Amino acid sequence: MIDLDSVATFLEPHHRQVAEAAQAFAREVLAPQGAPKDDADARHQARWIVEELGRAGLVQHAHPLDLRACCLVREALAFQSPLADDIYALQCLGSTPIASAGNDEQRERFVGGAVSGKLMAGFAMTEPDAGSDVASLGARAKKTRAGWKLHGHKTLISNAGIADFYSVFASTGPALGHRGISCFVVPKDAPGLFFEKAQVLSNPHPLGELFFDDVELPPDALIGELGGGFKLGMATLDSLRTTVAAAATGMATRALEEATSWALSRKQFGAPIADLQLIQAKLARMLTELSASRLLIYRAAHEKDTQGGRVSLPCAMAKLHATESAQRIIDDAVQIFGGRGVLAENIVDQLYRAIRPLRIYEGTSEVQHLVIARGWLKAFQGRGAAS
Repeated sequence: MIDLDSVATFLEPHHRQVAEAAQAFAREVLAPQGAPKDDADARHQARWIVEELGRAGLVQHAHPLDLRACCLVREALAFQSPLADDIYALQCLGSTPIASAGNDEQRERFVGGAVSGKLMAGFAMTEPDAGSDVASLGARAKKTRAGWKLHGHKTLISNAGIADFYSVFASTGPALGHRGISCFVVPKDAPGLFFEKAQVLSNPHPLGELFFDDVELPPDALIGELGGGFKLGMATLDSLRTTVAAAATGMATRALEEATSWALSRKQFGAPIADLQLIQAKLARMLTELSASRLLIYRAAHEKDTQGGRVSLPCAMAKLHATESAQRIIDDAVQIFGGRGVLAENIVDQLYRAIRPLRIYEGTSEVQHLVIARGWLKAFQGRGAAS
């Protein structure tokens, strides 16, 4: 399932154990559960998945961050269950701001709860008028004698309405732009927090809108420094962006394996369609793109784990290539299956619907192009100045 040998140079000995544990979890725990039938079923499964991830100890690899381990886990989960992969990602994403900048009490309660599977995490940044342009957030948090008062509207929030807590980004100094954004931890039962509208994706997933109607928060709801939310949010996304690429690779691997098995068993014109050169060309392209993605992913993760700091350029290249190529790989898998490939119960059709959001969330492909180009131009100009 995960081709560890091809990326062995980027891994430590314990990573093989992580991969084996994640694959066993996917095979023994997730496979018997089956894919969710609809959004209601997805919401029900999501809670169960959080608890099972806690029992398996898979979220612990995010705190402290072992990026290669997180990539291996997401690749294994996405291969078997895109929903389980989504839930794992949110457990990591929603708790990382607190793990990075929270106080001891916040870490013990919320990060500990996410790792153990006792608490479901959420990450609330996106707004109707603020997607890629995070600095334009409309949510406001005002200082009061009792603490903070939060008002605003968040959209396209995974785990909306079912998470136990949310890492919420809001402006505490609108005139300061991105330097005026702060991050707060908001429990699900905070008075004034409302989940009013579920949003339906093409594949079952708990998604929706959150409304903060003058939510009163204690002083210690602030995560990290006042005005440090933008930096904290970008660092969180930057750290975990490579795992999105790993999830895409897991889905693409499943599609390639399913398409290959089908091509070997499906006979047309008296022979398996795998004998047809056009089918072989598709399989060759799928395998090549998949292998290239995996190398980019674990190179970026290795750099993050061993060097620390921001690794925006390699992470952006990994996410861009892996998500875009996974879309092509899964599309080719559907084509190889022919008419059966577009049946809703077929795994390649489910993967076709599941892969599409990965090219958007945690930085669109267009944004990744900008990050890559700017990183390259900066490095090139620096090299020229040095010479």
